[in-house]
Amino acid sequence: MAATARAAALQAEGRDIISLTAGEPDFDTPLEVAAAGIEAIRTGQTRYTDVGGTAALKDAVREKFLRDNQLRYERRQILISCGAKQTLFNLCLAVLDPGDEALIPSPNWVSYPDMVRLADAEPVFLETGPQQGYKISAAQLAAAITPRSRLLLINSPSNPTGAAYTRREWQALGEVLRAHPRIIVGTDDMYETIWWASEPFSTLAEVVPDLYARTVTINGVSKSHAMTGWRIGYCGGPAEIIAAMATIQGQSTSNPSSISQQAAIAALRADPAIVREMCAQYRQRHDYLVPALDALPGVSCLRAAGAFYAFADIRTAMQARGERSDTAFCDALLDEVGIAVVPGSAFGAPGHMRLSFATRLDLLQDAIGRLRRFLGAT
Repeated sequence: MAATARAAALQAEGRDIISLTAGEPDFDTPLEVAAAGIEAIRTGQTRYTDVGGTAALKDAVREKFLRDNQLRYERRQILISCGAKQTLFNLCLAVLDPGDEALIPSPNWVSYPDMVRLADAEPVFLETGPQQGYKISAAQLAAAITPRSRLLLINSPSNPTGAAYTRREWQALGEVLRAHPRIIVGTDDMYETIWWASEPFSTLAEVVPDLYARTVTINGVSKSHAMTGWRIGYCGGPAEIIAAMATIQGQSTSNPSSISQQAAIAALRADPAIVREMCAQYRQRHDYLVPALDALPGVSCLRAAGAFYAFADIRTAMQARGERSDTAFCDALLDEVGIAVVPGSAFGAPGHMRLSFATRLDLLQDAIGRLRRFLGAT
C-alpha cells in the first residue's frame, strides 16, 4: 500500500509512472454481480444481518466448497467476514495465546506476522527460496515444530510468489501434521481461481481429509470476481473455532455489508466462464512477463502456478548496480525510469521484487523496456 501510494503521488505530480504494486484485479466487478448489489439496495436489504453472515450466503459458500473442493460444511461451520483479511485476523485471535507460535512459510503475505503479534503470539518463519520453488518441504515443517506451535498459515497460490502446493506436497505436509494434533491449519486459498498449473487446484482439507477437523479453509470473492472493494471473505472450519471467530467479529465489525453479501451470492453462483475469462488474461500476461524478466541481466524469475504476481530474484542485478538493498533498488527503479514495484524484503525475502501483472499487457511491455534501460541492457 505504501508503494502504491507513492506511485500515485508521483502520478499526481505529472510523472509518467507504471505502477505494478497493487494486488488488485484491474477488471470491473461483473455486471450481473454488481446488479445483485444494486437490487439489494432497491429492495431494502440494508439492515443488520447475523454477525456471521446471512443464511443465504452461507449456503452459497457451502455449495462452493462442496462443488469446487469436495468439502462438506454445515451452516454453523461457515463464517462470512469483511474480507479474508478479517477472517485471518479472527482466526489468529481465536486460537493463539501468549507464548504460542504460528508457523509462516516465507516469502509470506505482509500481514500474517503482525496479525500473529497482535494476538500476543510469535511468528516463526520457514524460509524458502527459488531452489525449492518458494515452498516448504515436509522435513522443513517437521524441524520447525515445537511444543509451542499452535497455528500454521499457508497460502497457495502464494502472494507474493505465485507458488502452489501439489496434491503430493499436501500429502507430505499432512503426514507431519498428523503427529501434532495441537496445530490448527489456516489455508489461505484467495487465488484459487487464478490458476494455470498442469495439476488442478487442491487444498489441504480436501487432500488430507483426516485434518479436516482442525483446518480452517479461507477464501473470498475479492480476487476471483474483482470485488476487492465489496469486502467479503469467508471460511469453513471446525464449528467451535468458527464460533470463537464469530464472537470476536461480533465485537469488532459485527456483520459484513448486507449489500455486499447479496452481491457475493450472485458471484458464487455466477457462470464460471466469467472467472475463466479473467484468468485467461492473467495467464497471457504471466506468460509474457515472467520470461521477459528472466531474460534481463542479473534477474531470474520462476514461473508461477497462479495468482497475478511475478517474484523476481534481483540479487545479481543489485550487485551490478551497487545497490545495498532491494528497497534501494526499487526506489531507484521508480526514480530513474518510473516503475513502481514492491521490494521482496516486505515479504521476508530480501533481494527480490514483486511485480503485479493485474494490469494491461501493453503497460507490462513498456515496463520491460524501461527495466532493460535501467539495467543497461539497451
